[in-house]
Amino acid sequence: MPTHKGTPAQIGAWVRGHWSIENGLHWRRDVTWNEDKSQVRTGHAPRVMATLRNIAITILKQLGHNNVAKATRKIRNYPEQALELIGFNAP
Repeated sequence: MPTHKGTPAQIGAWVRGHWSIENGLHWRRDVTWNEDKSQVRTGHAPRVMATLRNIAITILKQLGHNNVAKATRKIRNYPEQALELIGFNAP
């Protein structure tokens, strides 16, 4: 819908909706995993890494972790626990 047809309340809701995504998902990727400092820049690799980060955030949130940074710190040194979180059990 063109902006001249939207009410101020609708336009405000759209803008807030955009920034809630930016502040939620992208901010977590930037701050928690230093995505802006990543040196992965060629081919499809940047998009693949962003997708993997999104999947990790989604899994952590679905498992009840509200603080992604805290959950990441808790499991980063124990990759076998990270695999168990998604249903892979090490032999």
